[in-house]
Amino acid sequence: MYQPYGTNDFEYGWGGVDLSAFLGRTYRWMFLGLLTTFVVAFAGYWTGAVLLLFRSTFLLIGLTILQLVLVWRVSGSLHRISASSALGSFFAYAVLNGVLFSAYFLIFHLSSMIYAFAAAALYFGIMAFYGSRTTKDLSGWGPMLFAGLIALMVVGLIGSLFGMMGITEILYCGIGLVIFMGLTAYDVQRLGRMAAQVQPGTEMAEKISIYGALQLYLDFINIFLFILRMLSRSQDN
Repeated sequence: MYQPYGTNDFEYGWGGVDLSAFLGRTYRWMFLGLLTTFVVAFAGYWTGAVLLLFRSTFLLIGLTILQLVLVWRVSGSLHRISASSALGSFFAYAVLNGVLFSAYFLIFHLSSMIYAFAAAALYFGIMAFYGSRTTKDLSGWGPMLFAGLIALMVVGLIGSLFGMMGITEILYCGIGLVIFMGLTAYDVQRLGRMAAQVQPGTEMAEKISIYGALQLYLDFINIFLFILRMLSRSQDN
C-alpha cells in the first residue's frame, strides 16, 4: 500500500504550539484511525462481508481510487477545507482501509498479524522518538526517501505483473521497511517544524495535527505490511 505524501510546508504566523501537546494530539488521532481500521477489518471478516471484495474487481478499484481522493483532500487541499472536513476525510480513509484490510484475515495467520503489529509498533515508536528528539536536521533525508519510495512503487508494480518470489521479495520488503522507518522520523521532525510556525489554538494548528496523523498512519501501515509480508514469506520458505 502506497499513498501519495503531501508536500505542504506551511509558513504561517510565528508563535508555535507546544510540541509535546501537538504530537500527543497527532498520535491520538493516528491511534484512533488505526483502531477504526482494525475494527472495520475484523467486522468485515467476522460477518463474511470480506468475500464481496473477491467478487468485484470494480469494487476494489473504486475503493482504491476513493482512498487516493481522500488522501489528496487532506494533504493537497488542507488550506481550503475545515478541520472537521479534514478529520472526516481521515476517518473515512481509515474505514475504507479497514474494508480492504479485512481480506488479510483470510490471507495471513492471525499470529503473524499480531506479531507484525507488535514489531511495527516497536519500530515506529523508535523512529518517531528519534525524529522528535534528535538535533540533527533530517530534511536532507527527504529527497532520498521519496526517490526510494518511487523506486519501490515501480518495482512493486513490476513484481505484481511478473511475480516476486523467495529472497527477492524478502529483500524488497526489507528495503521498504527501511524507507518507511526513515519516513517516520522525517515526518515527525517535519511536523515539529510545521507546529512551530502556527499560532496555538487555531484551526490551522488542528488541521496540521490531522494531516500529521494521516502521514504517520500511512507510515505505520506500510511498516506493518512489509513486516507481515516478510513473515509470511519466511514461513512459506
